[in-house]
Amino acid sequence: MTDTTARTVAPPVAAAPAPAPRRARVRRGLTPWLFLLAPIALLITFTYAPVANMVAYSFTDWDGVSPELRYSGAHNYTELFTRPELFEVFFVSGYYLAASAVQIAAALYFATVLSFDVRFRNFFKGVLFFPYLINGVAIGFVFLYFFQDGGTLDSVLAMFGHHSSHAWLGTPVSANTSLAGVSVWRYLGLNFVLFLGAIQSIPGELYEAAELDGANRRQQFRHIIVPGIKPVLTLTVILSVSGSLAAFEIPYIMTGGATGTETFVIQTVKLAFQFNKTGLASAAAVVLLLIVLIVTWAQRRLVPDDRVDLV
Repeated sequence: MTDTTARTVAPPVAAAPAPAPRRARVRRGLTPWLFLLAPIALLITFTYAPVANMVAYSFTDWDGVSPELRYSGAHNYTELFTRPELFEVFFVSGYYLAASAVQIAAALYFATVLSFDVRFRNFFKGVLFFPYLINGVAIGFVFLYFFQDGGTLDSVLAMFGHHSSHAWLGTPVSANTSLAGVSVWRYLGLNFVLFLGAIQSIPGELYEAAELDGANRRQQFRHIIVPGIKPVLTLTVILSVSGSLAAFEIPYIMTGGATGTETFVIQTVKLAFQFNKTGLASAAAVVLLLIVLIVTWAQRRLVPDDRVDLV
């Protein structure tokens, strides 16, 4: 009888993977940049290069036609800050700032209501977002006839027994109020969609837990919705402020800047293309850009975008 001794064989040790060749590592590192090459080239060509040219033009007295550029130093900026009429147009932006506050409040209200189970909510979503899809020039012409004497607004008011001969675009206050109201109607849908998407991204378990604890809709809005959409709310405020300072197409189409409705952008366009002062217009555009950046920076400092963890 022979004894057989069982021998345990150790499993083979897996060999360490050989390092990738240097060429493969370089290719792997360059691949993401190859995908970014086209967008970066477009961004530089159509954004940063024009901005650099605009800053360069702001230090010249170029008329936009002559091939010669004469350096004028800070003369354009001195003229901007020493001529009060060039900065009085910023008072018009106050109407659009007030309209932006109304617009954000209305968009947040409708987004909150339609984020819950409401009858015909898809229909109302389409109605609210539809104006944002319309071209701004078309909106300007539509409301130009809407506000004219004996137009649609006067006809609707006459149906309710109110006969008015008021020229809605005839005085600075009523004209700017009307134009700001048109901007509310047009851009309400954009903020509504942003708020609606942010609200629907909040986990539904939070609402269920709040209902079990006896929280009503107002308490859910205050303690769940507002903290949950804070980043989007901050974004809409920044967009609204910058849009108010740079209002252009609606007042330009409806009044052309007449009757005290001229905005800073309309004034800049007139300086460049009507009075052939491209250097001064470039300086005005640089000032507007700096104002928007400062307002955005101040808003971010005063209301920091803290990350909210609701779950």
